[in-house]
Formats: sequence, structure tokens, C-alpha cells
Amino acid sequence: MIHIYTGSGKGKTTAALGLALRAVGHGLKVMMIQFMKGKINYGELEAAKKLPDFTIEQYGRPDFVNPENPDKEDVRLAKKALARADEVIVSREYDVVILDEINVAVNFGLVGVEEVITLVKKIPEQMELILTGRYMPEELVQFADLITECRELKHYFNKGVQARKGFDY
Repeated sequence: MIHIYTGSGKGKTTAALGLALRAVGHGLKVMMIQFMKGKINYGELEAAKKLPDFTIEQYGRPDFVNPENPDKEDVRLAKKALARADEVIVSREYDVVILDEINVAVNFGLVGVEEVITLVKKIPEQMELILTGRYMPEELVQFADLITECRELKHYFNKGVQARKGFDY
């Protein structure tokens, strides 16, 4: 199955991590490839180290990507993440593959939607693929078996609350 978690609300990566936790609990192997995330102390990185068969790889700088003018390094790292995703899918070593923030990487022009479609078409029948990030490309809808939209109704950030360790990263 191919899952897409998208929308402007909080919870897309968290939903993918919940699925990963469930899969690992049943003895499945999970690979999460994070686009545009790097060297930030995300709690999931530490948690994954404590779980068997759950690997997270980051392909990004610790800085935010400028959507109007992405740095060449951001493009290079996103292409590297996509190439790694291709290796992982073709290897069939994992039962679940999560491409975290790939929708945003497409929207920012770091990778092309056609490249993602080519990758999606390679998914073996026994492998689960999860794509996360706001700005889901319309072209991916036809390939998805499940699409969940996280919609913001209220967010504490709007009251001035900054990202909190253990809850937001």
C-alpha cells in the first residue's frame, strides 16, 4: 500500500512514526529517509537507535530551505535522498519505507514529481510506502491507497509558543 500524509496541520511525520512503531512491534523492518532535515536533535532519531529494525537517515542541512531560491546543497542532498530511496526500494530489504517531507521537496523544486512517480512505480507488492509533507502533488493521488490530510484548527505556535523538545522535535 502507498500512504500519503499531507496537509497544513501538525502530525504528518508523527503519523508515519506511529506506523513505523507498529510495524517494528510486529517484527517488520522500517527505513525512514528524511528530506530537508539534518543535524537537528529530533527525538525520533534517538528513539530509532533503541528499536531493532528501525533506521532513520537524514538528507538535509540544519537550516531551513528557501522555497523561492533553494541552495544548491539542498538540491544535491534531496537528489541523494531520492537515490538512496531507490536503492532501498530495489533492495527489498525493508518492509516499510517512509519518505519524510518528500512532498515539500517536490514543491520546492528539489526533486521532480516525475522522479517520485518513477520511484513509486518500483514499489514491490509486499512493501509499504509512506510519503509525508504538506503540498502533496496532485499527480501522486492516483498512486495512493490511503491519503490522510492533517488540518490545523488551532496551534499553540500562534500564541508565541516555540517548538518544544519531545513534542515538536
